[in-house]
Amino acid sequence: MEYFVAVAEERSFSRGAERVRVVQSAVSTSVAKLERELDMQLLDRSRNRIALTPAGAAFLAEARSTLAAARRAKNSVARYREQLSGSVDLGTLMSSGPLDLPAALGRFHARYPLVSVRLRQSVAGTAGHLAAVADGSLDLALVSASRAPANVALQPIAHEPMVLLCRPDHRLAGRRQIHLADLAEETVVRFAAGWGIRRQTDEALAAAGIDPDTPYEVSDYDTAVGLVRNELGVTLMPATPASRYADLHPIPVAPAITWTLALATSARSPVSPAAVAMADALLAECRPS
Repeated sequence: MEYFVAVAEERSFSRGAERVRVVQSAVSTSVAKLERELDMQLLDRSRNRIALTPAGAAFLAEARSTLAAARRAKNSVARYREQLSGSVDLGTLMSSGPLDLPAALGRFHARYPLVSVRLRQSVAGTAGHLAAVADGSLDLALVSASRAPANVALQPIAHEPMVLLCRPDHRLAGRRQIHLADLAEETVVRFAAGWGIRRQTDEALAAAGIDPDTPYEVSDYDTAVGLVRNELGVTLMPATPASRYADLHPIPVAPAITWTLALATSARSPVSPAAVAMADALLAECRPS
């Protein structure tokens, strides 16, 4: 069942095999055996990319729940051992703002060396992570959101302002602050639908009563910055990632747009001891000392 879920989520036998760390032939054999046992085709192999059949999509949802329950059962005994063990599936973003995630994970590993952590990103950004936490395919997720579905709990980790990023020779570059209304005639590079930063930007521009030209939509900061460098627009992003691009000019925005980093967990399903420890560690990282 674990092999099937890996193949289904990766849409590839080879990437699925890499994920579960076994040879591809073993994964293919296991999935084929599962289909024979169920007397039902779960994967459509007729295309260049693996696709789920309707039966496969239904089975995937239940398989995720079953594997999550199995992990919780296995991890539940960890508290009775001398040292915490288990696994954590953690959703991450392109940027964690002021949270130094690699350093936080390093400290977590030093304290809990037997806990394995699988980092996951989603092309749908925050929206994808919230859905994954809700269905149990992620234990925890870092998200850019201030609200979530009823079955997902959010705990704020950090806040920081968003800034306008433009070329130093742009007409707005000399300003100490810009008002969103100043962007009415600008081309604004925006981020993919589902990203928390996209939702915040769209809401802020709408509240300012403007509808700037937005012909470019990207899914990473570097691409957005590349477009700005080549005079194809300006962009809005949190202050921390913006500070990494020294050749561009960050300008504070009014009214202020606050980017929030939060930790998403299930509000209904029990969380494993390993996931609880990870959540505590991440929340402590940005807590005032």
